[in-house]
Amino acid sequence: MDGRLPRYRITDLAIEQRPRERLAAWGAEQLSDTELVAILIGSGIRGVNALRLAEAVLASVHGPAGLRQIPFDDLRRVHGIGHARAATLKAAAALADRMAYRSEARPVLSSPQDVADYLHDLAHAETEHLRVILLDTRNKPLRKLDVYQGSVNTSLIRIGEIFRDAVRANAASLIVAHNHPSGDPSPSPEDIAVTRAMVEAGRLLDIEVLDHLILSSTGFISLKAKGLGF
Repeated sequence: MDGRLPRYRITDLAIEQRPRERLAAWGAEQLSDTELVAILIGSGIRGVNALRLAEAVLASVHGPAGLRQIPFDDLRRVHGIGHARAATLKAAAALADRMAYRSEARPVLSSPQDVADYLHDLAHAETEHLRVILLDTRNKPLRKLDVYQGSVNTSLIRIGEIFRDAVRANAASLIVAHNHPSGDPSPSPEDIAVTRAMVEAGRLLDIEVLDHLILSSTGFISLKAKGLGF
């Protein structure tokens, strides 16, 4: 940690400047991202208070959204974080993501373009993700979840993991999507093969696979529209 950072404790601040007291007095919406993360962290480390530690964490993950994207093991290795604080930060990020999702008006996903618009963040993700959208009988999303992230090798995907949450949620159908950070959404032979396997499994489970999209920063491809694997 940079030795030039001020070496004071939160308790050295005036009461009205302390994050917890500010939240209690003015509400969470009045606090900065750094202050909110400092509250989650709870305390600093030797020579660095919670505010400065929170500032360093946010810088290392490129802002609050990075707390959702960074793998747990990478987060816990950030200086001063460790296992317990990383778990708290990842849990808070997951809750925020779920609350945002549940507050959205649920759109009807009736075309590949609808799905691409709905998963716009996936197209620009810097790491690979395989995401599943669980749908009700009206093609409205029940949930969306990342089944794989990091390096998505479609030849190693376990079909059971694609359908596990769909069965639990009693989903009528699902849509699968993954991204190509390279910018080229062209499907590989493995992408087509795993699509075919998912479609067959869906028929057996009575959970229709409506489409498999590959998204990238340059566009998307619907394997259903191309007749690949369907």
